[in-house]
Amino acid sequence: MPIDRARQVLGTLRRQLLPAVPAAKLTCQHPHENSGQETQRAELGSAVRACRSAIISAGVFSFCINLLLFISPIYMMQVYDRVLGSRNVTTLVMLSVITAFLLIAMGVLEMIRSRILVRAGLRFDAILKKRVFAAVFSRSLRTPGGVQAQALRDLDAVREFLSGAGILVFCDAPWAPMFIGLAFLMHPLLGWVSLSGALLILALALANEQFTRKPLKHAAAYGLAASSFAETSLRNSEVIEAMGMMPGIAQRWTTRHHRMLVLQARAGDHGGYLLAASKVLRLLLQSGILGLGAWLAIQDKLSGGAIVAGSIIMGRALAPIEMAVSQWRNFINTRTAWDRLRDLLAAVPASNEAMALPSPAGAVSVEQVFAVPPGAKLPALKGISFAVEPGEVLGVVGPSAAGKSTLARVLVGVWPAYSGCVRIDGAELARWNREHLGPHIGYLPQDVELFDGTVAENIARFQAVDAQAVVAAARKAGVHDMILRLPEGYDTRIGEGGRSLSGGQRQRLGLARALYGDPALLVLDEPNSNLDSAGDQALIEAVAHARGQGSTVVIISHRLSILTAVDKVLVLNSGQVEAFGSRDEILSRFARPTVVPPSTSQTPVPAAVAPAMV
Repeated sequence: MPIDRARQVLGTLRRQLLPAVPAAKLTCQHPHENSGQETQRAELGSAVRACRSAIISAGVFSFCINLLLFISPIYMMQVYDRVLGSRNVTTLVMLSVITAFLLIAMGVLEMIRSRILVRAGLRFDAILKKRVFAAVFSRSLRTPGGVQAQALRDLDAVREFLSGAGILVFCDAPWAPMFIGLAFLMHPLLGWVSLSGALLILALALANEQFTRKPLKHAAAYGLAASSFAETSLRNSEVIEAMGMMPGIAQRWTTRHHRMLVLQARAGDHGGYLLAASKVLRLLLQSGILGLGAWLAIQDKLSGGAIVAGSIIMGRALAPIEMAVSQWRNFINTRTAWDRLRDLLAAVPASNEAMALPSPAGAVSVEQVFAVPPGAKLPALKGISFAVEPGEVLGVVGPSAAGKSTLARVLVGVWPAYSGCVRIDGAELARWNREHLGPHIGYLPQDVELFDGTVAENIARFQAVDAQAVVAAARKAGVHDMILRLPEGYDTRIGEGGRSLSGGQRQRLGLARALYGDPALLVLDEPNSNLDSAGDQALIEAVAHARGQGSTVVIISHRLSILTAVDKVLVLNSGQVEAFGSRDEILSRFARPTVVPPSTSQTPVPAAVAPAMV
């Protein structure tokens, strides 16, 4: 959703819902606002400038290499004009030895230049890889879906261009005038033919750019759309297979893929025509310059050796330009990747390093928070406020689409509040150093995702595994015995996504991960949706243990049994706070004993959520 549209929507909501509240109270000053987009746009340029010494060195080596390329035509001229005329074998041997030595030196310089460019590409990657990965991760939170990893491939594309054949065009092309100048020295006609040929091939390169730029750009867009659709489909492969949706899904993907292929083929056709034309033109020019040289030799204006030497010199002058034509598609793709990376880094500014704050005790306050889910047009939370003290357990209830899961994501910082503040121990959430705050937060989302690794690594959040802490977290989640029954216990590899485990097992392992390290803030979104009665009881005991250690616990649940473990209840309805207070106060206010099952008759249910739970 465009940011201007979001501002208009939320501005309207502020005026309608909270007309008496000053705007200053609704918005906290986030540390990354107005951080300077121009600075962010210059990040790629800064990374290139960091490799400046390597690029300059490569330029110096390129000058030496191109200077040594004169060896072949000079050797040819000496052989034709001196050796054949004098029939002196010693001169031939000495010329050959010197030429061989210089050509070997040129090969060594080529090797060194290649190593310099490869290391320049590695340095460029080392400077940006963490920044790009963090930006991709941040953007995936703001705009789920799509091919988020494309930016990582874009970084690879730019690095490969900087260290491959593409950059050699820019290294060698500036020295082409030297060869054209030498052709002028040999004879003005040879110089003019060489210059005209260079300009014609350059014109073909520009025509190649004109004809292929738009098709390749649109092809890249369709390719990304096809890849995004394929990734989304693969994540839902079970549904597609079970309900026979494969033909329709395949047709949708095929349509996008076909459009990409058509545009790529169109660009490839144009590029192929122009590449063939440039090759034919170069061969015609080389043949023509031989004929012109022979004519000049007949007129006694050029030596026999200069005929062949002139052809070689012109070939060297045209080679970088012809290489530019052959590498043009690679250059276009790299430029597109560069633009995408630049836009990504500009859209996701680098986070400023916040000063480390003391470990949080867990006091949470929410102040007039508006939150808009990524891709939505209306806020899911509309000016909600409440506070929870350390050691308290808050139960969040409400009907479907009340904003409960959005609140959970806002509390742990997954989705930033569009306006308003979420504070932990008085400090706004955005001002905490995430790496410092993360270990003090436990989060269990509705859809539990486990990662490719061992059970112990997943519970330990892929940090250094503390065996005692891992077992302690597993015991609190009531999953220790289940883990021991796995083939290799805590060392069992569970595979990507934990697909080898049942939904209940994944949820209990996710709970153990959330409990690891006794976090000060524990946010559980539908933590018992896949649990049996034993798992439900283990959850209640884990919540009681966390409360006993002074942790703040926020539980979102439709199950009645969990309400017995809470101290306060927050009732959400349509993104607004309908009620907030102690459990007994809220439950007595919304009591509906006629719809409460007998097993929970001592726990009245809020009217706002009773229909969703019964």
